[in-house]
This record gives sequence, structure tokens and C-alpha cells, in this order.
Amino acid sequence: MMIQDDKQPSLYVQIKTYILSKMNEQHWSPHDRIPSEHELMQQFSVSRITVKKAMTDLVEMGVIYRIQGKGTFVSPPDKSLPSDGPPTPPPNKRPIALLLPFINNQFNALLLNGVERIVSAAGYPLLFCNTENSQAKEERVIRDLVGMGVAGMIIYPVEGESYNREILQLTLDSFPLVVMDRYLRGMDTNFVCSDNVRGAQEAVDHLLSLGHRNIGFVSTTVTGTSSIEDRLLGYEKSLADHQIPIDHRHRLVHLDIEVPKKEEIRAFLTRNPELTAIFAINPGFGLEILKVAEEMNIRVPQDMSLIFFDDFELSEFHYVRPTCISQEEQTLGQEAAKLLLSIMENPAQEKRKLFLPPKLIIRESTAPPGQTTATN
Repeated sequence: MMIQDDKQPSLYVQIKTYILSKMNEQHWSPHDRIPSEHELMQQFSVSRITVKKAMTDLVEMGVIYRIQGKGTFVSPPDKSLPSDGPPTPPPNKRPIALLLPFINNQFNALLLNGVERIVSAAGYPLLFCNTENSQAKEERVIRDLVGMGVAGMIIYPVEGESYNREILQLTLDSFPLVVMDRYLRGMDTNFVCSDNVRGAQEAVDHLLSLGHRNIGFVSTTVTGTSSIEDRLLGYEKSLADHQIPIDHRHRLVHLDIEVPKKEEIRAFLTRNPELTAIFAINPGFGLEILKVAEEMNIRVPQDMSLIFFDDFELSEFHYVRPTCISQEEQTLGQEAAKLLLSIMENPAQEKRKLFLPPKLIIRESTAPPGQTTATN
């Protein structure tokens, strides 16, 4: 088995070098059939991803060509193909793929817009894939995209995912990849995400500055999703920095993102009447809390302040304009696309981990306990 060390070129570069050297040494002549992908996989003890990347690059260089059902062949110096070969295709760039777990909110729509703006300006088509927050579908889509020969991928992993064998394989094969919004612990991948610890700290610091001391935390299951883990860490860090005891009864951390949750929120508020503020991890939970509070005659912000991560469409026109932590989603998408293009141009560069600062937007849903204070 071929072992790659830090001083050797990447495996796919070694495969390209091998094929080019065979051609330069005239072991293969124009229109000779070269080893198949399967044969090269066995010879170099590498995955299909690595071989396909090397072969696709050589096709784009014009040194080899493919005939479906027959194999891959050495191009002649004038790049002419045999009479039974297909016409020479224009030198189009291979597409870049973007995988999102869903597309039903403003946050992901702005991510998509940011990625598309940079990718399109660089001349690459963009393939969008909705993984429906399913790890099984995510893995299947990744395999399909590798088979299509995409130039690179930006992946927003599904929730609760701490390990994905297909993403791990892409990383091991030095495939151009950027993970976005959340990172996968234990995998040394390129990623771009918001500084969730800092954002949560700013949210809770704001509530503490208003005089709140009993602050709740509402989220889906924490373990396994780095963004939620980091938001809980920021919540606890802010409390600890202000010498506020951490009370686990003030956490509601098992909500399902796709299942109605009104009764669970109602029970949580009933169990904890001392809460004067809540920090929720997303707008969906935040808006649900607002509805339940209204039904329970809990006024926001007079009786209870509310702050959550991410803004939502038309929030400025909501009957309670919400205070939130904005992740500047379009910038997040743009930075992920820029990083991927950089990796595609220079695959040997060190892995990069970018944390972008979020922004606190103060509106009407937060105020000192027992008061109404709106800040623009």
C-alpha cells in the first residue's frame, strides 16, 4: 500500500505524474488505451475519488480523452480524435457542488446566494443539493457527486453529525472540500463558520447587562452538533464570567427541529416561573416561545426577554421586533466559496479554519426585568 508522507506530493498528483511520465517516455502512443480507473485504484491502493480527480485534470489538460464504453486514451499532439470518437467538447469548467440540509429559511437562502455569487464570478457552474437533514442522503449525494466529477464541494453537514465516512474519505483523498456553518470534531477539514461561542456570549452578556439573572437556554439535542455545543458553551461561559450559578433546570435541550414543540415549551416555562429571559438557538424556537408566552399571558419583553441566533425574513415587521445574533450569512457563504477556490488552485496548502464574528442586533424583545425598553 502506498503511504503518503508530508514530503511527498498528494496521491492524485503522483497518479498524474505517473501517466504523464509514461507518455513522455513513449510507453504509450497517441490513441493508446491507458489503464482504467479500477486498474489505477489497485495499482496505487487509492480510492476512486483520487483516481477520478487525476484523470479529470488530465482530460482538462487535453493529454487524454475518454470514449464512453471503450475507455481512456492518449491524445495526439494535435488533439484530434479518432473518427469514431465524440466531438471535442468546449473547455468548460466542472461544476462546484453545494450541499445544504434544508432550504426553507432565510439563513440558508442567503448562504446559497453568497456561495453562488463567488462561484459564478469565477466561471464555475453551481450544483445545489438538498440533503433533507439526513445523513444517509448526504452520504449518497456525496458519492453521486464524486461519480459526476465535480471540481469541489461545500458541505453544510446535517444536524447531529459528528462523523461522516464520506466526508472523511474526501478529506483523506485531498478532495477540494470546505465544511460550512458547523465543523466535524475529529476531522481535520477546511471549514468556515460563525464564532458561535462568541455569539452566544454576546447574547447572554446583553441579557445580563439589562439585569437578568435567571436566563433559560432552549435548543435541539446538544451533543454531536458543533454549532449547538459551542452556543451552549458560550451561554455557560457568560454566566460563569458574571459569577451566575449554572442551573441545568433552566435548559430545554432535546427539542426536535421538525416536530411541534409547543407543549414542551409550555411545560418548561411552567416549571421555571423564575425565568426572566431566554436564549434560543434559532428563530424557529424563538418564534415558538413567543407564541407560547402570549398564550400563557407572559408579556415579551415586560415579563420575559427573548434573544435568539439568526435573523428571519421580515423580522422588522414582526409584532415584537426580535433581538438576535446575526451570522451575516451571505458573508459566510462568500468566504466558504473563496476558500474552496483557493484550495482548488493550491491543493497543497495547509487546512484553514475560519471563525467569522457574528453581530448583535438589539430590538424590542429584550429589556430590563419588568420594563419595556426598545433600542435600535
